[in-house]
Amino acid sequence: MSKNETEKKSEIKSVQIKVEKTPLPAPKPMPGSAKKSAPASEPKKTTPVQVKAEKEAPARTSPSNHIYIGKKPVMSYAMSSLIQLTASGEIVIKARGMSISRAVDVAEIVTKRLGNNAYAIKNVTIDTEKLGEGDEIRSVSTIELIVGKK
Repeated sequence: MSKNETEKKSEIKSVQIKVEKTPLPAPKPMPGSAKKSAPASEPKKTTPVQVKAEKEAPARTSPSNHIYIGKKPVMSYAMSSLIQLTASGEIVIKARGMSISRAVDVAEIVTKRLGNNAYAIKNVTIDTEKLGEGDEIRSVSTIELIVGKK
């Protein structure tokens, strides 16, 4: 073996050692599958390094117990509402325009299905907001449902 080949192998080994220090977590085995252990003579396989993105979440300006209903599935809002209810005891579900029916669905699911009749709708506020400027002003309906413990 030449000197250059041995230098390259030592460089590869040093890189593999660095990678082994920060491995990704091992995947969970599927039920019914038996895990085979690797023989001691085989070299250890290296895993890719996980890179963390350094993005900060935008600062939340609304209270933590307010839930704004949009285009996601109803059950995702219902589960989020239920989690907030257990933490704070009262939530405010808000929606505008075409999402109003989805907000009512969320409130009904939380009070009747998921909450085991432990929660009730305390107050409903219906309003209209003016959106746009100049000649393009339009009215958009809004709803605010307050759900809390009975």
